[in-house]
Amino acid sequence: MKPVDPRLFHYARSTRRFFIISILSGSLTALFVILQAWFLSSILVDVIGNGTPLGSVSFAIMALVLTFAARAILIWISDTVATRSAGVAKSELRQAALSTLINQGNAGMSAGEIAALATRGIDSLDNYFSRYLPQLVLAVIVPVSIIVVIFTQDLISALIVVFTIPLIPIFMILIGMFTQQKVDRQWQTLNRLSGHFLDLISGLPTLKIFGRAQTQVKIIEKVGSEYRSSTMGVLRISFLSSLVLELLASLSVALVAVSIGLRLAEGQMAFSIGLFVLILAPEVYLPLRLIGQHFHAAAEGLGAADKLFALIESDQLDAVSGIDVESHVPIQITNLEVAHFGSENIALSSTTFTAQPGTVTAIVGASGSGKTTLLRALLGVIPIRGGSIQLGQTPIGEVSLDSWHKKIGWLPQEPHLFSSDLGGSPTIRGVVDLSGEASDTKIWEILESSHIAAEIRPIGLDYELKSGAGLSGGQLQRLALARALMGDPSVLILDEPTAAVDVASEMLIAQTLREFANENGIVILVAHRPGLLSIADQIVRVGNLELVAEISGDIGLHKDLNAVVPSGSRNW
Repeated sequence: MKPVDPRLFHYARSTRRFFIISILSGSLTALFVILQAWFLSSILVDVIGNGTPLGSVSFAIMALVLTFAARAILIWISDTVATRSAGVAKSELRQAALSTLINQGNAGMSAGEIAALATRGIDSLDNYFSRYLPQLVLAVIVPVSIIVVIFTQDLISALIVVFTIPLIPIFMILIGMFTQQKVDRQWQTLNRLSGHFLDLISGLPTLKIFGRAQTQVKIIEKVGSEYRSSTMGVLRISFLSSLVLELLASLSVALVAVSIGLRLAEGQMAFSIGLFVLILAPEVYLPLRLIGQHFHAAAEGLGAADKLFALIESDQLDAVSGIDVESHVPIQITNLEVAHFGSENIALSSTTFTAQPGTVTAIVGASGSGKTTLLRALLGVIPIRGGSIQLGQTPIGEVSLDSWHKKIGWLPQEPHLFSSDLGGSPTIRGVVDLSGEASDTKIWEILESSHIAAEIRPIGLDYELKSGAGLSGGQLQRLALARALMGDPSVLILDEPTAAVDVASEMLIAQTLREFANENGIVILVAHRPGLLSIADQIVRVGNLELVAEISGDIGLHKDLNAVVPSGSRNW
């Protein structure tokens, strides 16, 4: 965590204006603090020391009141500007994150982590803008200005301040280093809680069917308790560190006071100067004490900002610039490795294979071995750690993301059937043709190639796909496959497209994919079921083993495939 991250000025441009205003505000605050101490000490010396009537110092009293009022107004203006700047900056950061997610994907972050980052994470920057950043500016300008003034009045007091004031930043750094671990743990626990809760909500019907919902309640309670414990740990450090900073500042001011008191008693210092310096001394340490307190309030926001910048700056394909990808070129993957987002843990171990035009490549492996990660790396939405992906003769890192995605038909395991139709329920026409520009002839042609046209003709293209509106899971999956084929792709990438369909639908989907490959297309899919494995020209196992086997015509299976082919399905 950096006190002022330069990336914040880049992705939230309004922060620059706010920072400049904070500098001006800090300079005026330093001036008002010095004037306030000067007027107050002058009044006290005249009235108490010299016995001057209050009427004779009315001008100084009025100036002191105006200084107090000006300082209060300045604080109000600073807080107002900080609040508005925080809102604008958060909006800019959300737009930058959303742009990254739309153009490049999520870089391996879970849906729960993204949701927590875009909501709670960015919102926690409020304290950073409204309290920490303005106080950071004050902590630089005010002490320096006051020390310069004290130097002109009393050299000994100035030296005491100069030698004691570094103690506060040193302890702040030590405390901050320890706090970062606690904040990171708090944020990781929140991400885990958010991700688990999101998965729980999406899978709640299945859990209820199998009577496992109550078990998840206990897991949520356990993770929630961990988050509560980590949050209390951060708060505990915050309170204790504030005590340490207060103690250091009090002892430092006490040293100045003792020095001034001894010299006043011995007649070595004028009362007016001693009082003026003594009033100024606490103001030197106050901004540093407050910045230590506000740092803990802003720590969560700074931790979330680090994650956000890692998402925005993840090493992915550029959406616009880059080389256009040619159609029907081999896809060569060599020793490909992918790490989990924000860590060094391997999500996909070394994998090597080549997908030629006119072939179907099936990806198999145990759960968690990196099958979906491999597909996402092919889509260009997550960075790769090692190895390479070649599209023809061009590395994937040098191609245009837009150009590459126009060549791809993508079908996830659970596709969302959103529509190009504005308002109302999505229609079959809108779901298949997201551009809204294709002719009915073209749509029916795609539906024919997906082997679902005969089932759609009785209800028509304008049939509304309301919740539970009559289409089976297999029909909806083939409808999603038709949408993937609508853009005339040269590559189809599919993540277990038959995981939740019946055998008849599986056979029709497999037939569609085989026909697509026979027309010189490339099909790369994650598959476990025999219906899809039967059409594969090569099977790649990810995990501990790399390339497993190639199937061609009546060539037998590689012995290592026995683990992934269901018993009794050798003739598939």
